[in-house]
Amino acid sequence: MSLRLRLLLLIGISLSLLWGAVAIWMLRSLDDEVHQTLDQRLAMSAQMVAGLMSQNPAAWDGRSHTQDKSALSMPSMAKGFDCQITSLRGDVIMRTPGATVDAVAMRKPGYSERVIKGERWRSYTFETDSLRVTTADRLAERDLLLQNVAIAAVVPFVVAMIGSLIVLWFGVKSGLLPLERLRQALARRTPETMTPISERAMSRDLMPLVTTLNTLLQRVHVTIHRERRFTSDAAHELRTPLTAIKTHLQVTRITQGKDAALALDYAEEGVARLQRTLGQLLTLSQIEGPFSWEDGKLADAEEVARLAIRDAGASSNAAARIVFKTTGEPAPLALPQALAITALRNLLDNALRHTPAEQDIVLELQLAGNACVFRVLDQGGGLSAEELAMVKQRFWRRGSGQGSGLGLSIVAAIAERFGGTIELRPRLEGGLEASLTLPIKN
Repeated sequence: MSLRLRLLLLIGISLSLLWGAVAIWMLRSLDDEVHQTLDQRLAMSAQMVAGLMSQNPAAWDGRSHTQDKSALSMPSMAKGFDCQITSLRGDVIMRTPGATVDAVAMRKPGYSERVIKGERWRSYTFETDSLRVTTADRLAERDLLLQNVAIAAVVPFVVAMIGSLIVLWFGVKSGLLPLERLRQALARRTPETMTPISERAMSRDLMPLVTTLNTLLQRVHVTIHRERRFTSDAAHELRTPLTAIKTHLQVTRITQGKDAALALDYAEEGVARLQRTLGQLLTLSQIEGPFSWEDGKLADAEEVARLAIRDAGASSNAAARIVFKTTGEPAPLALPQALAITALRNLLDNALRHTPAEQDIVLELQLAGNACVFRVLDQGGGLSAEELAMVKQRFWRRGSGQGSGLGLSIVAAIAERFGGTIELRPRLEGGLEASLTLPIKN
């Protein structure tokens, strides 16, 4: 079902139900008013006739005993309306021509109803000291009057409703033109088009929708750009170790002895490097993408530091070179434990890699308001201002240094995703200071 037809049905049914309920309420009120008014007419007619007769009692009192009753008659009244005047003894004094005798032959004062020859009559009897006046009318006349009034009220309503629905159909069509223009604008786009939709020709009511669409397009553009960058980075970085592994394996085919064993060692080293690079690329892709890292573990800052030290020194006794300084205050971090350990371990790995083996590095843990600061102080060669500007870029390495060049990129991505920061600055005594600031859970 189209939106236009749905709106038309919704509004049409709502109007029909609303105005139908109002019409029923008005007709019921009109029915009560008509019956009450016609009852008052019966009563007033009887009282008026009794008043007129009482003004000249001699004119009818003497003739009522000497003349034939049928000779005394009243003028013809309204159609369906009968009247009869009788004495209290029951003698008929006057009666409207063609009156239904049973309808006006009432003896009890007040209103009453009866069925005469299949027709319902309503009568009213009024008594004075010497007269009894009865007026009566057919209820069918009342029903016909109400029917005519209902037709007069319903026909214009139905015509107006049909006309309103026709006007509403074209009005809805005109009102939905901005949606049609938006549909056409989206239909003309290619899959590669991620530019925002122009808001100049859009209705003010569609602005929230257009804004939401533009926000979605921006997110899709960022996602596609991130995936393309990941693919490009992976292809660029994996080409070298794959080529080296292939070369060393070819060497093992054509050599024997120590040369073949050395080539296999080189190939194994290339596989390990390839594995590390792939792992870091996948980690970076998950951090930047819509991935849930919730592991249900409380990330305490001191525990994160100790686990990161253990992981950083897993390959050798490097953990003994890390001097850990902490205030001992508990600080629950507002990010998953696995990511906090990964970020800090990468900083420690970099520091261990660039610091001479005979020298130590320092890890300081401090609290600063609603944040926790990890400071890694190394004694390496440091970085120049130009190198500091490029060090967070993917796959950047100084010269032909070891590593994949993704460590600091991962640290920066984790910090950015959870509202933290990473700062690198040279130390006066030599080396580099890396400050990782992570938020604390309130």
